Amino acid sequence: MMQRFEGTRDYVATDDLKVAVNAAVALRRPLLVKGEPGTGKTVLAHEIARAAGAELIEWNVKSTTKAQQGLYEYDAVARLRDGQLGDARVHDIANYIRRGKLWEAFTRPSAPVLLIDEIDKADIEFPNDLLQELDRMEFFVYETKELVRAVERPIVVITSNNEKELPDAFLRRCFFHYIKFPDRDTMQAIVDVHFPGIQKILVGKAMDIFYEVREVPGLKKKPSTSELLDWLKLLLHEDLPLDVLQNRDPTKAIPPLHGALLKNEHDVMLFERLAFLAKRQAHRG
Repeated sequence: MMQRFEGTRDYVATDDLKVAVNAAVALRRPLLVKGEPGTGKTVLAHEIARAAGAELIEWNVKSTTKAQQGLYEYDAVARLRDGQLGDARVHDIANYIRRGKLWEAFTRPSAPVLLIDEIDKADIEFPNDLLQELDRMEFFVYETKELVRAVERPIVVITSNNEKELPDAFLRRCFFHYIKFPDRDTMQAIVDVHFPGIQKILVGKAMDIFYEVREVPGLKKKPSTSELLDWLKLLLHEDLPLDVLQNRDPTKAIPPLHGALLKNEHDVMLFERLAFLAKRQAHRG
């Protein structure tokens, strides 16, 4: 079992997140992590693996992903083709079994971290179809009459962007944690990790603007932590004078280099309308 997770040098973990990770490991249950995109859910699995000195096995879920693919797939088409070509491999069905990510995780000699990323993208039955395998840490391969059992129980991290509700039976088997959007102090700590020695006044003004943007009513996609970091990187790269941020003209509502923060035309147009209204208000004043 891994030592207590305390975050890493490159990942700022809040106290409640540390408690959640350590509780899931102690209970030997999957850790289900939810939160808005960009709050570090996927990165968390990478950092747990780093802290534990464990291998990370990633299963990136798509809308077409089936639970069976995580166990194994039998390639009957390849076997038929080889049979027609007279290939000797055809006599051993094991040659046509493609191992999935759970099989990989189960056969590792030391416990890996298994990341099942964005589980809510798949069909609603997907989580339920994995219940037994995640509970018992074993499954049966019918084609080869083989029982695959975990050598060491992997640390399972499951992420969800809340695109759809997950089944109750699945939720009961997980330890749940919601990653709240970082407050200013936590965000400052995250920025310090990524940009050690960065000018505090620049960060302060950038964060003022960033949090203001997030509070704008009607915004379709609020900028996330990763987008703030991208924006700061650009501000530093472009070497913009500090007064561009400090003395920002309210009639120019769109922040400089806004493409790092605003990710669709709806939100850009919203800010342009706000600039127009501010300009009109200024003329009236």
